[in-house]
Amino acid sequence: MALEIGGAPVIETGRLVLRLPQAGDFERYAELFGDESARHIGGPLSRGDAWRRFLQMPGAWMLQGFGMFSVVEKASGRWVGQAGPWQPDGWPGTEVGYAFHPDARGRGYATEACEAAIDWAFDTLGWTEVIHCIAPANTASQQVAVRLGSTRLGKAALPPPLDTHEADLWGQSREAWRARRAESSR
Repeated sequence: MALEIGGAPVIETGRLVLRLPQAGDFERYAELFGDESARHIGGPLSRGDAWRRFLQMPGAWMLQGFGMFSVVEKASGRWVGQAGPWQPDGWPGTEVGYAFHPDARGRGYATEACEAAIDWAFDTLGWTEVIHCIAPANTASQQVAVRLGSTRLGKAALPPPLDTHEADLWGQSREAWRARRAESSR
């Protein structure tokens, strides 16, 4: 279910709320990006660098009308990660990305949040495909992509200064997504 609060979408799934980032999300965001496990997504970062990165998503929402959602666990109200549409300048496609706090991993939250975000990107933004740029060593993220129905499409060409990082491009078309969703609802 998507509700509009102040013109911004709020999406609820069975266990999660996807909403715009808020200042109160930053502490757990800084923990996520300060952790060694963030090495595949540009970390670990100092607190100051994490703050500057945190500000990217509200800026994307303001300027592009979309960005990754903050993902909040309904039962606790705790920020558990971010997921959603993302397309910086020079990006290789229309991405639905995801990153989750270490204590929230292994619970299926990434898949649940991304399913809702992909539906929203196709239905609201009119995207015709989604991609995921994933470091070859990030097997956990690859497993999420597979659960979402994405396949490896080849090497990703990231824009500078990220062009020195190796990434694989995973993705699927809107038609493939909708066919898979229809099949799974039978």
